[in-house]
Amino acid sequence: MKKNIIVVRPIISERSLSDARRGVFTFEVVKNANKDLAASEISKLFNVKVVSITSEIIKGKIKSTGRKKLRVKRPDMKKVRVRLSTGQTIPLFEVGQTS
Repeated sequence: MKKNIIVVRPIISERSLSDARRGVFTFEVVKNANKDLAASEISKLFNVKVVSITSEIIKGKIKSTGRKKLRVKRPDMKKVRVRLSTGQTIPLFEVGQTS
């Protein structure tokens, strides 16, 4: 039996890494996931306490691809930003940091 996947991937960018220093972490989730489901899944996966969560749907961009420059629309995605309780962190977002 295949397990349902809620969290697709962490979003690692300059903005998300700077937000991670303040305790806010960004993830891509499946489009039909609501805030409660995403928060419970993230708290189970990383063993953290979620204080608040915001979500938004990012519209897919139109890109040119191939030799004939075909215009292709990338799929929409849902992004959630999770604030953790004070002192907790997720190790995935500690890229390039030195102690």
